[in-house]
Amino acid sequence: MKIDKIHILKNGVIALAMTLFFSCTNNFQEVNKIGISENEPQGVGVNINVIRTDSGRVAANLISPKLLDYENRKFGYSEFPEGVTLHIFNDLKQRTTIVSDYAIIYSETDVIDLQGNVVVSTHEGDSLYAEQLFFDQKKEWLFTNLPVRYKSKDYLTKGKGFDSDRDFTKAEVIEISGLFAVSE
Repeated sequence: MKIDKIHILKNGVIALAMTLFFSCTNNFQEVNKIGISENEPQGVGVNINVIRTDSGRVAANLISPKLLDYENRKFGYSEFPEGVTLHIFNDLKQRTTIVSDYAIIYSETDVIDLQGNVVVSTHEGDSLYAEQLFFDQKKEWLFTNLPVRYKSKDYLTKGKGFDSDRDFTKAEVIEISGLFAVSE
């Protein structure tokens, strides 16, 4: 009789354990998604001030009032819905400043998409105005295929695009029109 009770208890515990074992799944990604809507950011930051360095030298400084972090997506990105101020520094610590109403940084490509009233001011006093401008952080290159205005000491140039290194030493306005100083 005692053996039958132990046997029944033992079989009952085994049956319960097997039921629990087969009913549970190990899906860590599903557990991580609990409480996070796919349309919502995984994080929100305020008063952002990020400094990017290269070999101990400050290469860039991004300042923004608000950051929305969507790095949990397949093609992760960070969004700056209230705009950014981006300072880019060359090897001589000279600063080029870019201001825009809105920006997105795509982490896989390391490209910053600056949109809305984009204004670039160089350390030499030149200015570029555009509605959209891309900055490739790896190549340190600025470009757009949308209309731009480029203003320097001597001239004002309009064009249908722009391509330049971070120092504006290789700046090129694409399909230009405007006023030029011509020496005779």
